[in-house]
Amino acid sequence: MSKPLNVLQFICPTGFYGAERWILALAKNLKDNDVNSTLAVTVEHNLKDLEIAKQFTALDKPVFEILMKGRFDVSVVSKLCQLIKKEKIDIIHTHGYKADIIGLIAARISGIKAVSTLHGFENADDWKLKTYTALGNQFLKWFDSIVPLSKQLCQDADEIGINKNKVTYIQNGVDLDEVEKMRLRDVGTIEKNDSKKRIGFIGQIISRKNVFDLLEIFESLSNNYDNLELILLGDGEQREELETYAKTLSSNPSIEFLGFRDDRLDWLKTFDIFVMTSTLEGIPRCLMETMAMGIPVAAYDIAGIDQLITHDETGLLAPLGEKQTLAEHWEKILFDSAVSDKLSTAAREFVYEHFSGQRMAREYTELFKGMVSNN
Repeated sequence: MSKPLNVLQFICPTGFYGAERWILALAKNLKDNDVNSTLAVTVEHNLKDLEIAKQFTALDKPVFEILMKGRFDVSVVSKLCQLIKKEKIDIIHTHGYKADIIGLIAARISGIKAVSTLHGFENADDWKLKTYTALGNQFLKWFDSIVPLSKQLCQDADEIGINKNKVTYIQNGVDLDEVEKMRLRDVGTIEKNDSKKRIGFIGQIISRKNVFDLLEIFESLSNNYDNLELILLGDGEQREELETYAKTLSSNPSIEFLGFRDDRLDWLKTFDIFVMTSTLEGIPRCLMETMAMGIPVAAYDIAGIDQLITHDETGLLAPLGEKQTLAEHWEKILFDSAVSDKLSTAAREFVYEHFSGQRMAREYTELFKGMVSNN
């Protein structure tokens, strides 16, 4: 029997969101006799005690933290090369534009294979972020393998000039054990006023999540109903701006920004509806967890989300930007239990049938083995 491959997962985390949880799901489901998973994370001065490092360690897998001095530190490349040599890494698996750039350079210096999973592209207005993202897109062309998480991302990869022969589509997967345990728990840890309808969001508070639309829709519905509350879990560069805006709304007393929470699933279980107003997504992990929990969903109909939600079957979708239509969908789910029950049941069945973490791990194992066999 051949020895396991040594695969280094590399990310420059900004918190504990979809990509970070995705890495954990993959590592948990990869078989040890096929793949040894190691994690390398950069640590910036404002991001200590990284949750992904804690949870990867809890899987009894090695974690290496690399100090990054500033937003982009080229000295990380040499540190990563040393780690690759020390741990006898066969493949580096990168996540995100910053990790893509640093990881590919280290791979080429070290003479190993490099694969990048595309979790989604950024459409921020910040010129620095745009520049880094554009540079990262150019680096993607030189990877040995590119794995988009959605069919739309496959098209996006083609549009930025990535060789189609390097692209392998592996449908996203998620480890749902934790969600199922929470769903079946009789008593939750988060209190909820039964007279209130709880509208919830979990995710990064960044521009492509388009949370301004979410707040405006909540404001419009609150003018008609006095029993609504909005809970937002997550953090990000737009949080302060959005909190300031929310204070100008008459519905502000019913809006809570809770920031990043370790107990996100406890909160998710209390939602009457999960809402998204994103303008750009891969295949959102938070949405898969929501569907598995049996919480009905309303969102804009965009690429990535449309691979999980079929309108009026597994959730309700509105054309991008049509806030009035989306508000009507919120209203229908919140106040028509027959609709809510139908959607949530179908959504759970769909996620469990099509988005298994075990299936995803098997396909990545085949990809990894194919990459080294081509040496």
